[in-house]
Amino acid sequence: MKKEKLVIIGANDFQYQLIQKAKNRGMETHVFAWEDGSVGKQAADYFYPISITEKELILEKCKEIKPDGILSIASDLAVTTVNYVAQQLNLTGNGTESALLSTNKYLMRKTFEKNGDPSPRYCLSDTLTESMINTFHLPLIVKPIDRSGSRGVTRIADWTNIYHAIKAAQQQSFSGQAIIEEYISGKEYSVEYISWEGQHTFLALTQKYTTGEPHYIETRHTQPANVSAHILRRIQEVIEHALNSLLIKNGASHSEVMVTPDGSIKIVEIGARMGGDCIGSDLVQISTGYDFINMVIDVACGRSPSFHKVCHPQKAEVRFIFNDQDLKQLQIIKAERPECLYRISKIHSIDSNHKITDSSKRLGYYILQGYN
Repeated sequence: MKKEKLVIIGANDFQYQLIQKAKNRGMETHVFAWEDGSVGKQAADYFYPISITEKELILEKCKEIKPDGILSIASDLAVTTVNYVAQQLNLTGNGTESALLSTNKYLMRKTFEKNGDPSPRYCLSDTLTESMINTFHLPLIVKPIDRSGSRGVTRIADWTNIYHAIKAAQQQSFSGQAIIEEYISGKEYSVEYISWEGQHTFLALTQKYTTGEPHYIETRHTQPANVSAHILRRIQEVIEHALNSLLIKNGASHSEVMVTPDGSIKIVEIGARMGGDCIGSDLVQISTGYDFINMVIDVACGRSPSFHKVCHPQKAEVRFIFNDQDLKQLQIIKAERPECLYRISKIHSIDSNHKITDSSKRLGYYILQGYN
Protein backbone atom coordinates (compact mmCIF):
# COMPACT_ATOMS: atom_id res chain seq x y z
CA MET A 1 0.00 0.00 0.00
CA LYS A 2 1.34 3.42 -0.96
CA LYS A 3 2.44 5.58 1.97
CA GLU A 4 0.63 8.85 2.59
CA LYS A 5 2.92 11.87 2.34
CA LEU A 6 2.68 14.64 4.91
CA VAL A 7 4.44 17.99 4.53
CA ILE A 8 5.30 19.65 7.84
CA ILE A 9 6.30 23.30 8.04
CA GLY A 10 8.85 23.82 10.82
CA ALA A 11 11.23 21.52 12.69
CA ASN A 12 11.30 22.70 16.31
CA ASP A 13 10.41 20.73 19.43
CA PHE A 14 6.65 21.19 18.96
CA GLN A 15 6.79 20.03 15.34
CA TYR A 16 8.84 17.05 16.48
CA GLN A 17 5.76 15.67 18.24
CA LEU A 18 3.87 15.93 14.96
CA ILE A 19 6.66 14.31 12.94
CA GLN A 20 6.83 11.37 15.35
CA LYS A 21 3.06 10.89 15.33
CA ALA A 22 2.93 10.89 11.54
CA LYS A 23 5.80 8.39 11.29
CA ASN A 24 4.12 6.14 13.86
CA ARG A 25 1.12 6.09 11.53
CA GLY A 26 3.35 4.90 8.71
CA MET A 27 3.29 8.24 6.90
CA GLU A 28 6.20 9.66 4.91
CA THR A 29 7.26 12.98 6.44
CA HIS A 30 8.64 15.90 4.44
CA VAL A 31 9.86 18.72 6.69
CA PHE A 32 10.76 22.31 5.70
CA ALA A 33 12.75 24.60 8.02
CA TRP A 34 15.95 26.57 8.45
CA GLU A 35 19.14 24.53 8.48
CA ASP A 36 19.84 25.11 12.17
CA GLY A 37 20.12 21.62 13.64
CA SER A 38 16.55 21.53 14.97
CA VAL A 39 15.34 18.20 16.31
CA GLY A 40 12.86 17.81 13.44
CA LYS A 41 15.65 17.48 10.89
CA GLN A 42 16.87 14.23 12.40
CA ALA A 43 13.35 12.85 12.82
CA ALA A 44 12.05 13.60 9.32
CA ASP A 45 12.14 11.14 6.45
CA TYR A 46 13.01 14.03 4.14
CA PHE A 47 14.31 17.42 5.24
CA TYR A 48 14.49 20.54 3.08
CA PRO A 49 16.60 23.50 4.32
CA ILE A 50 14.13 26.13 3.15
CA SER A 51 12.78 28.85 5.46
CA ILE A 52 9.14 28.39 6.42
CA THR A 53 8.43 31.86 5.02
CA GLU A 54 9.61 30.91 1.51
CA LYS A 55 6.16 29.80 0.40
CA GLU A 56 6.88 29.90 -3.34
CA LEU A 57 9.97 27.70 -3.01
CA ILE A 58 8.07 25.30 -0.76
CA LEU A 59 5.21 25.16 -3.25
CA GLU A 60 7.54 24.22 -6.09
CA LYS A 61 9.04 21.43 -4.04
CA CYS A 62 5.60 20.24 -2.95
CA LYS A 63 4.56 19.96 -6.60
CA GLU A 64 7.29 17.33 -6.88
CA ILE A 65 6.41 15.63 -3.58
CA LYS A 66 2.65 15.49 -4.28
CA PRO A 67 1.66 15.40 -0.58
CA ASP A 68 -1.65 14.18 0.81
CA GLY A 69 -1.64 16.98 3.37
CA ILE A 70 0.32 19.95 4.70
CA LEU A 71 0.28 21.41 8.21
CA SER A 72 2.14 22.93 11.14
CA ILE A 73 0.87 22.60 14.66
CA ALA A 74 2.01 25.58 16.73
CA SER A 75 3.36 28.37 14.52
CA ASP A 76 1.58 31.52 13.39
CA LEU A 77 4.44 32.17 11.00
CA ALA A 78 3.80 28.84 9.27
CA VAL A 79 0.04 29.41 8.88
CA THR A 80 0.49 31.63 5.81
CA THR A 81 2.69 29.10 4.01
CA VAL A 82 0.51 26.11 4.95
CA ASN A 83 -2.66 27.71 3.61
CA TYR A 84 -0.98 29.12 0.50
CA VAL A 85 0.42 25.73 -0.53
CA ALA A 86 -2.79 23.91 0.43
CA GLN A 87 -4.85 26.28 -1.70
CA GLN A 88 -2.50 25.99 -4.68
CA LEU A 89 -2.46 22.17 -4.51
CA ASN A 90 -6.16 21.78 -3.69
CA LEU A 91 -5.43 20.30 -0.26
CA THR A 92 -7.52 20.83 2.86
CA GLY A 93 -6.93 24.18 4.56
CA ASN A 94 -8.57 27.52 5.30
CA GLY A 95 -7.38 29.59 2.34
CA THR A 96 -5.07 32.58 2.11
CA GLU A 97 -7.67 35.17 3.18
CA SER A 98 -8.32 33.32 6.43
CA ALA A 99 -4.58 32.93 6.98
CA LEU A 100 -4.10 36.70 6.65
CA LEU A 101 -6.93 37.48 9.08
CA SER A 102 -5.61 35.05 11.68
CA THR A 103 -1.96 36.17 11.52
CA ASN A 104 -2.31 39.97 11.28
CA LYS A 105 -3.59 41.28 14.62
CA TYR A 106 -4.73 44.59 13.15
CA LEU A 107 -6.82 42.95 10.42
CA MET A 108 -8.12 40.49 13.04
CA ARG A 109 -9.29 43.38 15.25
CA LYS A 110 -10.96 45.09 12.26
CA THR A 111 -12.75 41.84 11.39
CA PHE A 112 -13.92 41.35 14.98
CA GLU A 113 -15.17 44.95 15.08
CA LYS A 114 -17.06 44.48 11.83
CA ASN A 115 -18.69 41.21 12.93
CA GLY A 116 -19.51 42.13 16.52
CA ASP A 117 -16.94 39.85 18.19
CA PRO A 118 -15.99 41.25 21.62
CA SER A 119 -12.38 42.47 21.73
CA PRO A 120 -10.44 45.46 23.11
CA ARG A 121 -10.38 48.91 21.59
CA TYR A 122 -7.33 49.30 19.33
CA CYS A 123 -5.46 51.32 16.75
CA LEU A 124 -2.50 50.81 14.46
CA SER A 125 0.52 52.63 15.88
CA ASP A 126 1.04 54.50 12.60
CA THR A 127 -2.40 56.09 12.95
CA LEU A 128 -2.00 57.21 16.58
CA THR A 129 -2.37 60.98 16.90
CA GLU A 130 -2.14 63.35 19.85
CA SER A 131 -5.91 63.90 19.66
CA MET A 132 -6.53 60.14 19.88
CA ILE A 133 -4.42 59.75 23.01
CA ASN A 134 -7.08 61.25 25.26
CA THR A 135 -9.71 58.83 23.94
CA PHE A 136 -7.80 55.72 25.15
CA HIS A 137 -7.85 54.56 28.74
CA LEU A 138 -4.63 53.47 30.40
CA PRO A 139 -3.12 50.92 30.82
CA LEU A 140 -2.46 49.83 27.25
CA ILE A 141 -0.86 46.81 25.58
CA VAL A 142 1.53 47.43 22.69
CA LYS A 143 2.49 44.45 20.51
CA PRO A 144 3.72 43.58 17.00
CA ILE A 145 0.88 42.90 14.58
CA ASP A 146 2.44 39.65 13.37
CA ARG A 147 4.36 37.89 16.15
CA SER A 148 3.55 35.42 18.93
CA GLY A 149 5.24 34.08 22.07
CA SER A 150 5.10 37.45 23.94
CA ARG A 151 7.74 38.90 21.58
CA GLY A 152 7.71 42.69 21.67
CA VAL A 153 4.69 42.87 24.02
CA THR A 154 4.70 45.69 26.58
CA ARG A 155 2.09 46.95 29.04
CA ILE A 156 2.27 50.68 29.66
CA ALA A 157 0.52 52.72 32.35
CA ASP A 158 2.08 56.07 31.41
CA TRP A 159 1.84 57.84 28.06
CA THR A 160 5.49 58.86 28.31
CA ASN A 161 6.42 55.25 27.57
CA ILE A 162 4.21 54.78 24.51
CA TYR A 163 6.74 55.55 21.80
CA HIS A 164 9.46 53.40 23.38
CA ALA A 165 6.95 50.50 23.54
CA ILE A 166 5.93 51.07 19.92
CA LYS A 167 9.55 51.03 18.77
CA ALA A 168 10.21 47.80 20.69
CA ALA A 169 7.16 46.16 19.09
CA GLN A 170 8.07 47.38 15.60
CA GLN A 171 11.56 45.94 15.95
CA GLN A 172 10.05 42.52 16.64
CA SER A 173 7.44 42.77 13.85
CA PHE A 174 8.14 41.13 10.49
CA SER A 175 6.31 44.01 8.80
CA GLY A 176 7.63 46.70 11.15
CA GLN A 177 4.14 47.51 12.46
CA ALA A 178 2.67 47.62 15.95
CA ILE A 179 -0.85 47.67 17.36
CA ILE A 180 -2.04 49.46 20.50
CA GLU A 181 -4.86 47.93 22.53
CA GLU A 182 -6.65 48.86 25.72
CA TYR A 183 -5.70 46.50 28.52
CA ILE A 184 -8.42 44.11 29.67
CA SER A 185 -8.24 43.07 33.31
CA GLY A 186 -9.40 39.63 34.40
CA LYS A 187 -8.38 35.99 34.14
CA GLU A 188 -6.75 34.74 30.95
CA TYR A 189 -7.60 31.44 29.29
CA SER A 190 -6.86 29.75 25.98
CA VAL A 191 -9.30 27.62 24.03
CA GLU A 192 -8.57 24.67 21.75
CA TYR A 193 -10.94 23.70 18.94
CA ILE A 194 -10.87 21.27 16.05
CA SER A 195 -12.85 22.22 12.93
CA TRP A 196 -13.95 20.15 9.98
CA GLU A 197 -15.81 21.65 7.01
CA GLY A 198 -17.04 24.55 9.13
CA GLN A 199 -18.16 22.49 12.12
CA HIS A 200 -16.31 23.56 15.27
CA THR A 201 -15.80 21.14 18.18
CA PHE A 202 -14.55 22.35 21.55
CA LEU A 203 -11.70 20.35 23.04
CA ALA A 204 -10.13 22.10 26.02
CA LEU A 205 -9.93 25.26 28.09
CA THR A 206 -6.51 26.16 29.50
CA GLN A 207 -5.76 28.31 32.54
CA LYS A 208 -2.78 30.55 31.74
CA TYR A 209 -0.23 31.94 34.17
CA THR A 210 2.22 34.68 33.20
CA THR A 211 5.01 36.82 34.61
CA GLY A 212 2.64 39.79 34.53
CA GLU A 213 3.66 43.22 33.36
CA PRO A 214 5.40 44.42 31.36
CA HIS A 215 5.86 41.42 28.99
CA TYR A 216 3.36 38.74 30.17
CA ILE A 217 5.52 35.70 29.42
CA GLU A 218 3.74 32.41 30.13
CA THR A 219 5.08 30.56 33.19
CA ARG A 220 2.69 27.58 33.12
CA HIS A 221 -0.55 26.26 31.66
CA THR A 222 -3.07 23.88 33.24
CA GLN A 223 -6.00 21.86 31.87
CA PRO A 224 -8.85 21.64 32.48
CA ALA A 225 -9.35 25.23 33.63
CA ASN A 226 -11.65 25.65 36.61
CA VAL A 227 -14.56 27.76 35.39
CA SER A 228 -18.32 27.55 35.81
CA ALA A 229 -20.46 25.81 33.21
CA HIS A 230 -22.05 29.17 32.38
CA ILE A 231 -18.70 30.88 31.69
CA LEU A 232 -17.54 27.90 29.61
CA ARG A 233 -20.70 28.08 27.46
CA ARG A 234 -20.22 31.81 26.95
CA ILE A 235 -16.58 31.32 25.92
CA GLN A 236 -17.62 28.63 23.44
CA GLU A 237 -20.35 30.85 21.95
CA VAL A 238 -17.95 33.77 21.54
CA ILE A 239 -15.14 31.68 20.03
CA GLU A 240 -17.30 29.74 17.59
CA HIS A 241 -18.74 33.00 16.23
CA ALA A 242 -15.23 34.48 15.94
CA LEU A 243 -13.89 31.38 14.13
CA ASN A 244 -16.54 31.98 11.49
CA SER A 245 -15.57 35.66 11.32
CA LEU A 246 -11.98 34.63 10.55
CA LEU A 247 -13.14 32.09 7.93
CA ILE A 248 -11.56 29.21 9.85
CA LYS A 249 -13.22 26.00 8.65
CA ASN A 250 -10.64 23.24 8.97
CA GLY A 251 -8.03 22.12 11.47
CA ALA A 252 -6.95 23.32 14.88
CA SER A 253 -7.48 26.75 16.38
CA HIS A 254 -6.02 28.34 19.48
CA SER A 255 -7.91 31.27 20.98
CA GLU A 256 -6.90 33.50 23.87
CA VAL A 257 -9.61 35.19 25.92
CA MET A 258 -9.97 37.31 29.01
CA VAL A 259 -12.86 36.81 31.45
CA THR A 260 -13.42 40.14 33.18
CA PRO A 261 -14.52 40.47 36.82
CA ASP A 262 -18.13 41.04 35.68
CA GLY A 263 -18.07 37.83 33.59
CA SER A 264 -17.70 39.44 30.16
CA ILE A 265 -15.63 37.64 27.53
CA LYS A 266 -13.05 39.54 25.47
CA ILE A 267 -11.00 37.97 22.69
CA VAL A 268 -7.27 38.63 22.91
CA GLU A 269 -6.45 36.86 19.63
CA ILE A 270 -7.08 33.68 17.65
CA GLY A 271 -4.58 31.55 15.75
CA ALA A 272 -5.59 29.03 13.07
CA ARG A 273 -3.29 26.40 14.56
CA MET A 274 -2.75 24.41 17.75
CA GLY A 275 -1.66 26.20 20.86
CA GLY A 276 2.09 26.17 21.35
CA ASP A 277 3.84 25.66 24.69
CA CYS A 278 2.81 21.96 24.52
CA ILE A 279 -0.88 22.90 24.89
CA GLY A 280 -2.02 21.30 21.65
CA SER A 281 0.70 18.71 21.24
CA ASP A 282 0.44 17.23 24.74
CA LEU A 283 -1.92 18.80 27.29
CA VAL A 284 -5.11 18.27 25.28
CA GLN A 285 -4.54 14.52 24.98
CA ILE A 286 -3.63 14.16 28.66
CA SER A 287 -6.63 16.16 29.91
CA THR A 288 -9.29 14.96 27.45
CA GLY A 289 -8.09 11.63 26.08
CA TYR A 290 -8.44 12.92 22.53
CA ASP A 291 -5.46 12.55 20.21
CA PHE A 292 -5.34 16.14 18.96
CA ILE A 293 -2.30 15.62 16.75
CA ASN A 294 -3.94 12.71 14.95
CA MET A 295 -7.02 14.88 14.49
CA VAL A 296 -5.12 17.64 12.69
CA ILE A 297 -3.28 15.10 10.56
CA ASP A 298 -6.60 13.57 9.47
CA VAL A 299 -8.12 16.95 8.66
CA ALA A 300 -5.04 18.03 6.70
CA CYS A 301 -5.38 14.84 4.64
CA GLY A 302 -9.06 15.48 3.93
CA ARG A 303 -10.65 13.21 6.55
CA SER A 304 -12.99 13.99 9.43
CA PRO A 305 -11.26 13.82 12.86
CA SER A 306 -11.76 10.84 15.17
CA PHE A 307 -13.06 11.49 18.70
CA HIS A 308 -12.05 8.09 20.02
CA LYS A 309 -10.33 8.51 23.40
CA VAL A 310 -6.86 7.02 23.50
CA CYS A 311 -6.21 7.47 27.23
CA HIS A 312 -7.95 8.20 30.53
CA PRO A 313 -8.32 11.97 31.05
CA GLN A 314 -6.44 13.52 33.96
CA LYS A 315 -5.13 16.90 35.02
CA ALA A 316 -2.41 18.21 32.70
CA GLU A 317 0.13 20.96 33.25
CA VAL A 318 3.25 22.38 31.64
CA ARG A 319 5.70 24.43 33.70
CA PHE A 320 8.50 26.53 32.26
CA ILE A 321 11.98 26.98 33.67
CA PHE A 322 13.05 30.57 34.38
CA ASN A 323 15.46 30.27 37.32
CA ASP A 324 17.07 28.09 39.98
CA GLN A 325 13.87 27.97 42.01
CA ASP A 326 12.01 26.39 39.09
CA LEU A 327 14.75 23.77 38.74
CA LYS A 328 14.57 22.98 42.47
CA GLN A 329 10.81 22.41 42.16
CA LEU A 330 11.41 19.99 39.29
CA GLN A 331 13.92 18.07 41.40
CA ILE A 332 11.40 17.82 44.24
CA ILE A 333 8.77 16.38 41.90
CA LYS A 334 11.33 13.95 40.46
CA ALA A 335 12.05 12.69 43.97
CA GLU A 336 8.52 12.67 45.39
CA ARG A 337 6.12 12.20 42.44
CA PRO A 338 8.11 10.78 39.51
CA GLU A 339 5.01 9.02 38.12
CA CYS A 340 3.53 12.45 37.37
CA LEU A 341 6.34 13.52 35.05
CA TYR A 342 5.13 13.09 31.48
CA ARG A 343 8.10 14.69 29.70
CA ILE A 344 11.07 16.90 30.46
CA SER A 345 12.58 19.05 27.72
CA LYS A 346 16.22 19.84 27.24
CA ILE A 347 17.00 22.44 29.91
CA HIS A 348 19.59 25.12 29.18
CA SER A 349 22.07 26.11 31.86
CA ILE A 350 21.19 29.13 33.96
CA ASP A 351 23.22 32.26 33.21
CA SER A 352 22.75 35.35 35.37
CA ASN A 353 23.26 37.51 32.28
CA HIS A 354 20.49 35.74 30.34
CA LYS A 355 17.39 37.93 30.25
CA ILE A 356 14.04 36.26 29.61
CA THR A 357 12.11 38.85 27.61
CA ASP A 358 9.84 36.50 25.64
CA SER A 359 8.86 32.83 25.58
CA SER A 360 11.70 31.83 23.24
CA LYS A 361 14.21 32.81 25.95
CA ARG A 362 12.87 30.41 28.59
CA LEU A 363 15.28 27.70 29.70
CA GLY A 364 13.07 24.63 29.22
CA TYR A 365 9.90 22.98 30.48
CA TYR A 366 8.37 19.88 32.00
CA ILE A 367 4.92 18.37 31.62
CA LEU A 368 2.91 16.88 34.48
CA GLN A 369 -0.01 14.47 34.40
CA GLY A 370 -2.33 13.79 37.32
CA TYR A 371 -0.35 16.11 39.60
CA ASN A 372 -2.34 17.82 42.36
